[in-house]
Amino acid sequence: MHILACNGVGLEKGKPNSPEDFFNRSTVKYIKDGEEKILNVVYLRYFDERVTQWTPYPKDPIFKSHSRDIYMADIIALICLIKEPSLSSRKRLYINSEKDLASCFLDLNFHKLEEVFRSIEQAKPYDINTHLDFYLS
Repeated sequence: MHILACNGVGLEKGKPNSPEDFFNRSTVKYIKDGEEKILNVVYLRYFDERVTQWTPYPKDPIFKSHSRDIYMADIIALICLIKEPSLSSRKRLYINSEKDLASCFLDLNFHKLEEVFRSIEQAKPYDINTHLDFYLS
């Protein structure tokens, strides 16, 4: 799998009574088996406040990659794809459980995540041979 891009955005209200402004969308763009794919993960924005419980980072933005600040929303889709490789057959995922999202961070090697962003910021796809490389041994 070749990671091409990871981005996150806060959703905005489309209609006055819409709850969209309570959610973030995280996107990972990648190539698998020669096919370009995108996974969108929508989750409650409140979960970003839990950054210190799930990561070694003290606040959001969680780290800097060259000139870009990396926020929780930028990494969620990538982490979900790493944790559950079968998600490569899906286009969308909705997470409304803090427990489900927190489990994606267990035993994760955060230094490898930073490597992914350094690579894609230099316009080089990051190659993932096995998702197990992203776990602490």
